[in-house]
Amino acid sequence: MDKQDQLQMIKEDFINCQKVLLAIGDETRQSILLVLLGTDCQTGLRVGEITEQTHLSRPAVSHHLKILREAGVILMRKEGTKNYYYINVRTELGLLSKLVLDIDKYMQDFY
Repeated sequence: MDKQDQLQMIKEDFINCQKVLLAIGDETRQSILLVLLGTDCQTGLRVGEITEQTHLSRPAVSHHLKILREAGVILMRKEGTKNYYYINVRTELGLLSKLVLDIDKYMQDFY
């Protein structure tokens, strides 16, 4: 694959990652993600538990969870009337790995 093809692939990677990059670029959402990363990925946490650990208001946590869900970074599981939030490690965040790997591969020729 020549350099132009590699650059085109990186451009497509950036386009595919836009929602994820915007969602995780916010400091508040990063703190929520760190809390979620510190839990069992399959169990997840409820809004109240995230609120306690981040010291954010419940409406703020709900707002940021919505953005993270829309970007595909986290998922929600319902149990009766309870909602549990957890990291979606297998899909959208995987796009970031591809972006970084493609950039690294491109840059190897410059080292």
